[in-house]
Amino acid sequence: MSVYFIFIRERLRDQKEIDEYAKLAPAAAKGHNMRPLAVYGKTETLEGAEAQGVVILEFTTYEEGMAWYNSSEYSEAMKHRNLGADYRLIVTHGI
Repeated sequence: MSVYFIFIRERLRDQKEIDEYAKLAPAAAKGHNMRPLAVYGKTETLEGAEAQGVVILEFTTYEEGMAWYNSSEYSEAMKHRNLGADYRLIVTHGI
């Protein structure tokens, strides 16, 4: 069953940190069975808090997604994401 990681950027705080994240994050994907479905495309918030940007990543299994998320490479990139912006991250299982 596929698993989806949904990143919602709520507030940008430091563009330099986000730029560093953008440099590191792609390398963290290497070796992981990840398929990007949406990456900061045009976003329209119809309900709830405004989203500044959305990323949706698909993984074949929950374990594969968590292996990527907990990897040392992504952990290093994530430090910059957390310094640069406020995000919500939702993991949801497909049908």
